[in-house]
Amino acid sequence: MIEYLLDTNICIHLLNDQFGIAQKIEEIGLSSICISEITVAELLFGVENGAVKQRETNFKNINQLILAFSNRTLLIGDCFFEYARQKSNLRRIGRTVGEFDLLIGSTAIVNDLILVTRNTKDFINLNGIKLENWIDS
Repeated sequence: MIEYLLDTNICIHLLNDQFGIAQKIEEIGLSSICISEITVAELLFGVENGAVKQRETNFKNINQLILAFSNRTLLIGDCFFEYARQKSNLRRIGRTVGEFDLLIGSTAIVNDLILVTRNTKDFINLNGIKLENWIDS
């Protein structure tokens, strides 16, 4: 059963072999963890926007991550109603969240998953979100 959704920053730390993320995933079990298609888009943008000399290596690493999560990459289409509710609520209370973060957070809520992120402050105002920080805990 899938329990966790990894935020983009956690995937970056995983790709860079930082903070014991790979070991944490191994302990929990890869089958209990998924990513969002938004995270894939953000990672690919990071490669395109990054250093040209590292682009080929970075694309290979991201492709390995995509392959590892190929049957556990969640599509965002099912979260649009939740996204609209969350964005409307945030606007009423005078808070803003980046669009991609809001889509990732809404995906976690709709799928009843714990969002693993280092940036808990970006998600804390979403109603019904469950968060874990595997780095600064």
